[in-house]
Amino acid sequence: MLSNKTKLIKRIIWVAVFSISIAFVESAVVVYLRVIHYPEGFAFPLKPITDNLIGVEVLREFATMLILLSIAVIAGKKLWERFAYFLFCFGVWDIFYYVWLKVLLDWPSSIFEWDILFLIPLPWIGPVIAPVSISLLMITIGFFIIYSFYRGYDFRPALISIIFVLAGTGLILFSFMRDTDAAFNQQLPQPYLYSLLLFGELLYVAAFMVSYLKTMRQI
Repeated sequence: MLSNKTKLIKRIIWVAVFSISIAFVESAVVVYLRVIHYPEGFAFPLKPITDNLIGVEVLREFATMLILLSIAVIAGKKLWERFAYFLFCFGVWDIFYYVWLKVLLDWPSSIFEWDILFLIPLPWIGPVIAPVSISLLMITIGFFIIYSFYRGYDFRPALISIIFVLAGTGLILFSFMRDTDAAFNQQLPQPYLYSLLLFGELLYVAAFMVSYLKTMRQI
């Protein structure tokens, strides 16, 4: 009979395999889109694409989020454990999305290459290093929360942590969405505000540490 630790390891491995596989599906779709719409190469300023196709892309992104959320709900038992699995899934998916693009298209040429990151609710644009660094945080934080539940702790975020996360998210979203015209209107993007990204990520780390340390003092 498998021990609880072995079960946890197997669950995390399969969740990671699932996320990596979904990342390949996402990157394959992007390969097709770039062949059709950017045969000369994907670089800013970008030529516009049809509103109908953008609508399909928005729905595809929404469906992807539901897929990642679904596996997180299946993997976890409690609300915040499921949230942790979602963080882990999203982080692995996002990083391997770029890994697969590098394998399939030899893109990006560097981690500072600009990309359209997301379309909900408005286009997000920024250098690849930004979502990758956030995803590394999500994987790390998600893993520690998952492990805290395995050890018998009931992780719950403190109110100040929620405030920190909301503030950090606001800063990071602003850094991505302040220049939405550059996404499809044939404009060069404004210089990226790395200071907002860094400050937002520091708020995420602070939020996690406050709640994690509080959780560790439960017993």
